[in-house]
Amino acid sequence: MDVRFSTDPTGFRGMTSADLRKAFLIDQLFIHDEVPMVYSDIDRSITGSAVPVRGTLKLLASKKEMVAEYFTERREIGIINIGADGSIRVDGKEYPMAFKDALYIGRGSKEIEFASKSVETPAIFYFVSYPAHREFPTTHAKFADAEPVRLGSQKDANKRTIYKYIHPNGIKSCQLVMGLTELEEGSVWNTMPPHTHQRRSEVYMYFNIDPNAMIVHLLGQPDETRHIVIRNRQAVLNPSWSIHAGVGTQNYTFIWAMGGENQVFDDMDGVKVNDLT
Repeated sequence: MDVRFSTDPTGFRGMTSADLRKAFLIDQLFIHDEVPMVYSDIDRSITGSAVPVRGTLKLLASKKEMVAEYFTERREIGIINIGADGSIRVDGKEYPMAFKDALYIGRGSKEIEFASKSVETPAIFYFVSYPAHREFPTTHAKFADAEPVRLGSQKDANKRTIYKYIHPNGIKSCQLVMGLTELEEGSVWNTMPPHTHQRRSEVYMYFNIDPNAMIVHLLGQPDETRHIVIRNRQAVLNPSWSIHAGVGTQNYTFIWAMGGENQVFDDMDGVKVNDLT
């Protein structure tokens, strides 16, 4: 498990592009038959993936970093499949996972296994975990049943649909909130005008990006912004004091996951575009 330590806004101002990528970019995900994970001191999030090809993959606790007997001893997890059909077995119960299906796993689930239906076209599981102080039931959500919210316009190049999975009015959780956003063709901006939310951090994972395309992800305080160039299936950690917005050379999809003090989706501090520097 890779352990990351964040910085404060003052230290952030002096970071080079290499420093920013080392601290905030997660670019070693989706390795066949492995479960790579990044543990961040930002709200104690764990971001990881599982791509089972030769057989099932078990999600195990890292004894050194987590000091736990099993992964969800003190945690909850949100998982979204961005690949072909697969399944997740939780304490003996199997949940089928189609493309863009989600699964919430509550605290106390001891055995978690990932599997693909086909070796040639494996499932590609992406997950984010936060600490949990109470239990909620493991719940499966089909993409077709996710709550869509359509925002933006073609004029502003940000016409998009937000699909909410884990949130106060959907799948119940302790502190995790999770979903995905799809931009329509011709739209490239996400979360612009931007915002911060002091009460929770956020992780973005960008996918459905053409190999010749890229995302410019903006982060930092509104008056001192920086950027990270992101490719397909890479994630970025966003501290609570930082904006989190991006623009691509083409349209794309991204998964967002939040954890912290407040789960209310609209609990954010907006920033005017004219105030960005």
